Amino acid sequence: MERALELALQGAGYTSPNPLVGAVIVKNGRIIGEGYHEMYGGPHAEINAFLHATEDVKGATMYVTLEPCSHYGKTPPCARAIVDKGISKVVVAMIDPNPLVAGKGIEILKSNGIEVVTGLLEDKAKKLNEIFIKYITTGLPFCILKTAMTLDGKIAAYTGDSKWITNEYSREYVHELRHRVSGIMVGIGTVLADDPSLTTRRGDRQGKDPVRIIVDSRARIPLDAKVLHVSSKARTILATTSLADGNKLSTLEKMGVEVIMTPCQDNQVDLPYLMKALGERKIDSVLLEGGSTLNYAALEAGIVDKIVAFIAPKILGGDRAKTPVGGKGKASVADSLLLRDIAICRFQDDIMIEAYFDA
Repeated sequence: MERALELALQGAGYTSPNPLVGAVIVKNGRIIGEGYHEMYGGPHAEINAFLHATEDVKGATMYVTLEPCSHYGKTPPCARAIVDKGISKVVVAMIDPNPLVAGKGIEILKSNGIEVVTGLLEDKAKKLNEIFIKYITTGLPFCILKTAMTLDGKIAAYTGDSKWITNEYSREYVHELRHRVSGIMVGIGTVLADDPSLTTRRGDRQGKDPVRIIVDSRARIPLDAKVLHVSSKARTILATTSLADGNKLSTLEKMGVEVIMTPCQDNQVDLPYLMKALGERKIDSVLLEGGSTLNYAALEAGIVDKIVAFIAPKILGGDRAKTPVGGKGKASVADSLLLRDIAICRFQDDIMIEAYFDA
């Protein structure tokens, strides 16, 4: 199952909004077939494992990270293929949270005399598919707030300079995150200050650009902003409100920008409404790389599921130097937003803290 989970991760960035799934076929104590879900619309992990099998799979055991599907979607049901191939035992890490499956695949296997074991490395399987679980059960994107700060909690100098807070290894990992998610979101303040491209750069490895989402209640984005002119297959979305100039929005649409008009919430974009609209567009995950204003608004709106915070061993100081989360803030320590399931790792001298918010 550990191997199946490793295989599943190879599909990261390509299967959205489908889950990451890996499968391993074992016969007489030997692995005779491996596969994973490689891309959206392509064969599922179980089918790829059959295709790569080095001998007859009849009587073998299959280890699969997610319950085999039982319905016709882009591909035929995998549970039926497992039965037809003569697999004798299936070990499943986790039940599929998709209401279309949710135990039905296992029922098909059992009703055809196949032994089924569930729950092996279930926690690892759920973490692997945290995006899919949130999206398939709520229709809302899984939101990751990423920030990078100095040891004294600054995301830029008082002059606005921020290149670079973290080292190259931390930045490489951020591009890996961009590759894995469906969308990347920033506020208009970040666009005006940094003029980012919001693309994925993975060195000599192929990377997938996420959909670029600009939160801009008044459509202040310059028409020559890099994000509007990058060479990329991924589209650009402008989330705005009725405060925006209609002629400016028409110009942006003619440039190929998709405009999402949200209700005006305190003169700002309604973030919960935006997340629902993104989910309807099959954007199952969003990496929030906003400045302090958007970060605070997102936390207050309750749309953030996970935080990835990089801390660099540098000190900037300055009363006017911005911190990762701005806004009004909490009145007391007792009102702090609490995090759980903390994980810490290092990228040379940088420290990364990964944690979750309660649902």
